[in-house]
Amino acid sequence: MTDQRFNPLAADKRWQKRWADSGVFEADDASAKPRSFVLEMFPYPSGRIHMGHVRNYTMGDVLARFRRMQGFEVLHPMGWDAFGMPAENAAMANKVHPGEWTRANIATMRDQLKTLGFAFDWSRELATCEPDYYGQEQALFIDLFEGGLVYRKESAVNWDPVDMTVLANEQVIDGKGWRSGAPVEKRKLSQWFLKITDFAEDLLSGLGDLDKWPDKVRLMQENWIGKSQGLQFHFKLTENQQDIETVEVFSTRPDTIFGASFVALSADHPLTQQLAEDDEALATFAKECKAGGTTAAELETMEKKGYDTGLTVSHPLDPSWQLPVYVANFVLMDYGTGAVFGVPAHDQRDLDFARKYDLPVKRVISDGDHSDAEFIGNEAYTGAGKVVNSMFLDGLTVEDAEQEIINRAESEGWGRAQTTWRLRDWGVSRQRYWGTPIPIVHCDSCGPVPVPKDQLPIILPEDIDFENPGNPLERHATWKHVDCPKCGKAATRETDTLDTFVDSSWYFLRFASQPDDRPFDPDVVAKWLPVTQYIGGVEHAILHLLYARFWTRALASIGKLDFTEPFESLFTQGMVTHETYQFGDGSWLSPDEVQKNGSDWTAVSDGSPVQVGRVEKMSKSKKNVVDPDPIIDQYGADAVRFFMLSDSPPERDLPWSEAGIEGSWRFVQRLWRLFASIAENADAPVQEDKALNRKLHQTIAGVAEDIEALSFNKAVAKIFELVNLIEKSKASQDRNAAIKTLAPLVAPMVPHVAEEAWALLGESEMIANATWPAVDASLLVEDEVTIAIQVRGKLRDTLIVAKGIDKATMEELALTSEKVQRIIDGADIKKVIVVPDRLVNIVI
Repeated sequence: MTDQRFNPLAADKRWQKRWADSGVFEADDASAKPRSFVLEMFPYPSGRIHMGHVRNYTMGDVLARFRRMQGFEVLHPMGWDAFGMPAENAAMANKVHPGEWTRANIATMRDQLKTLGFAFDWSRELATCEPDYYGQEQALFIDLFEGGLVYRKESAVNWDPVDMTVLANEQVIDGKGWRSGAPVEKRKLSQWFLKITDFAEDLLSGLGDLDKWPDKVRLMQENWIGKSQGLQFHFKLTENQQDIETVEVFSTRPDTIFGASFVALSADHPLTQQLAEDDEALATFAKECKAGGTTAAELETMEKKGYDTGLTVSHPLDPSWQLPVYVANFVLMDYGTGAVFGVPAHDQRDLDFARKYDLPVKRVISDGDHSDAEFIGNEAYTGAGKVVNSMFLDGLTVEDAEQEIINRAESEGWGRAQTTWRLRDWGVSRQRYWGTPIPIVHCDSCGPVPVPKDQLPIILPEDIDFENPGNPLERHATWKHVDCPKCGKAATRETDTLDTFVDSSWYFLRFASQPDDRPFDPDVVAKWLPVTQYIGGVEHAILHLLYARFWTRALASIGKLDFTEPFESLFTQGMVTHETYQFGDGSWLSPDEVQKNGSDWTAVSDGSPVQVGRVEKMSKSKKNVVDPDPIIDQYGADAVRFFMLSDSPPERDLPWSEAGIEGSWRFVQRLWRLFASIAENADAPVQEDKALNRKLHQTIAGVAEDIEALSFNKAVAKIFELVNLIEKSKASQDRNAAIKTLAPLVAPMVPHVAEEAWALLGESEMIANATWPAVDASLLVEDEVTIAIQVRGKLRDTLIVAKGIDKATMEELALTSEKVQRIIDGADIKKVIVVPDRLVNIVI
């Protein structure tokens, strides 16, 4: 066997150039082959890729290459989610234009991706910051506007005081901006909205058809859409407040109505605003509420605060029963009616509030052990049970009590059955420069007027001032001043830009079809969509994936598409993780800035001590990223790719390790030695190796099944087993044939060494165009088994026999074994126990 090593530095560049020059991975829209659209979520061009990117794109690349070998016409594109705040922040910090920063990063990351040999169709590359992309997005926005799915209104918004822009609820994490980390405030602004709530029922029911999506993602979307069925009813104020006579509430638990303790209003509720006009303390409290949390998660964890208005309402089932009315910081006007009634015994939020303000806590659901009216403790009971202390509802189940109350409310005229949704319309306005300009002109005479499509794209101005915070488009001297497209009078452009999640809500359509005169050709899109396999992080379960499902439905509703689900199959891969390193002052160090001395870690720069932290997801903020470039320079692209696939199930996190990458490099070298050995053994005798042939065809079938299921680590394990068996096999034509078949088997995973081997083996066509090896089905069924022969309970010999032979034959073969005869040595045999296809146990 040759001692020559595979040289990845030379081979990688040679084959990457040949793939690029030949255009082998460019998808053909006119192809008659069956189609497969493989797509990984496109990256934000933040500067450089890291191993998390490498893992994600390696998985998609293996599948794309494999499906090409199976005879599919494969679309496997790459682009850049290129708008957003980081570019503006970099512009302010580095005194560069956001476009310059972004395009430089794209160039760097593109070069890095190419060094890994990914089979991307680079001819379809797009960047959302380029006018040829966002101009078409503006056209789609106008289509939705004219289709009645876009509107503008003043509403309370999440305001990031650092990034100086509006955030969607999903972009508020623990009460802070998802990028800046600044505490989010609530403000009222005029905003553009997309009517995602029009599709709430369809988005929810459609989840049931996504059987190739992870259950956890479907559940997250179901919870976010949040369909609730219950009772909407009113409490009557004991004293009318001007023209306000009642407080309307909605409850999913009308069965607990006899446990009501208080009514709480939002700071923005009309009654609150009216009372605050004459109550300075209430006005101050309401202002504090507006500076607090905005998301459901935030409201659950924040300290519950209230303001007693002094008003009371009467209970709808007992007019003599008076409940106090509070303004509370955990009630939002945008959820339900902006008012709730509290049932402290059976809702933790309400219980916390009641204990703080010494309000009654009455049990109305029994846990089976307790039914007394007085509720003790500080943990609400939210489980199942029977209704108690509730007059005519006593003894009913929760479900029966809910229906009884709804029936009574409707018959008596104080309430009605109602379905509500947690989902809110999507506010897409952002007060920033580096985004898609909203194609609307504001005219004092005509109102909001869409820009005529023949005037698109509305291009961002280049001469921008970032010296002052806020939206530079609003301050620009000339850009926003235009004539009204409708009446010709002086008017102004909309200076808000679109949320960047709009950019990623339709990019997969543009990948499939890129005409100059429209966003896409629906006939071409219909050939490729929905995406056959989508791969990305579970952190996008709500934000991106829900918005993309909505956008597809919205376009279908106005006749632009004939399908509603964008992604047929979804896979959420695990993260690549690494240890974290810190100085004593809390500042972070990267892995190449530390070294291990014995059991201690120190800084490379000055030897000062370093604290080793938890193994966490690679992130630039904690500097625990590993740049693939030096790893590729040392080990080659194939070793990096193979490590990404081999060490962990793809849905789980993968800890980065030097030992792992070194092991993958050694395996690539093993493969190369096997490929090179064919030439050395070209004249090997024709000698049947039945076990090797069987293992080869089992591996062909098994690896295909594993790749299709994205179980890459299992496919790797099968290839390891085959290689081990080939190395043990004697030089023969069967061995050589197995080695040659091994090349296309590993080609999707380690394409560079596979191409090099294919050429070495005399093939003129690239292995990228090879077909997947055919399987001999007859060899998939085991027809031989290995049986163990025991004497006195100890293993003495093994025999390979035909599967399914009878017990008598197994016994005869065992007793004629030379090893067994030596052990028995003439002793009397008391018993022979035969387990078919497994063992023969001889008792002497």
